[in-house]
Amino acid sequence: MNNAASSSRHVLRVGASAVLLWASALVAPPTLASGPPADLALTLYKGGFTRPVIARHAGDGTGRLFVVEQGGTIRVVANGQTLGPAFLDLSTVVDDTENEQGLLGLAFHPDYENNGFFYVNYTYDPGSDPDRTRVARYQASAGDPNQADAGSATTILDFQQNGSNHNGGDIHFGPDGFLYIASGDGGGSEDPGDHAQHLDTLLGKMLRIDVDTGIPYAIPSDNPFV
Repeated sequence: MNNAASSSRHVLRVGASAVLLWASALVAPPTLASGPPADLALTLYKGGFTRPVIARHAGDGTGRLFVVEQGGTIRVVANGQTLGPAFLDLSTVVDDTENEQGLLGLAFHPDYENNGFFYVNYTYDPGSDPDRTRVARYQASAGDPNQADAGSATTILDFQQNGSNHNGGDIHFGPDGFLYIASGDGGGSEDPGDHAQHLDTLLGKMLRIDVDTGIPYAIPSDNPFV
């Protein structure tokens, strides 16, 4: 082997290694997450609820907190005090027999301050197994903002659940003004129905609907599955 060629290859190898080390030095080491602020403390705001699952404000500037109890009631907390009676009591309608059933969702319309509309998601017993999920709209009382009009219910969606678990339930309005609904996969150990993979069922989906332009709702025009 030519000694000059060998030396040249050796220099190249060393040079490449040096470049590699130099490039590595330019990469900043990962920054470790800092701990919580020293003055951060956990303080009980309000207790005394039965199986609370949601705490949400209405976005109306009142500072009230609406607490959902899984058994079917929504209570209002204002200035640190729980008001009574309940804002809405659906305990005679809701089926909360199993741990993952009950009143599971609450969402206030983006224009709640003006229209008083809010939406709930709950499971109920139709009189025969299995239970069903209902998404309904209610309206706050015109005479008392801390009371809902129990007679204002409008059913938006109603569909069957295949089991007493994995019933989903959370609902939110997105920045697009549409209502998003977590339907749950219908339950059963290890998801035997594989519902999330099938478009012929509402189970196992994140549903997005327009509650302002349709009766009871419309499907947004940019839905890729329609």
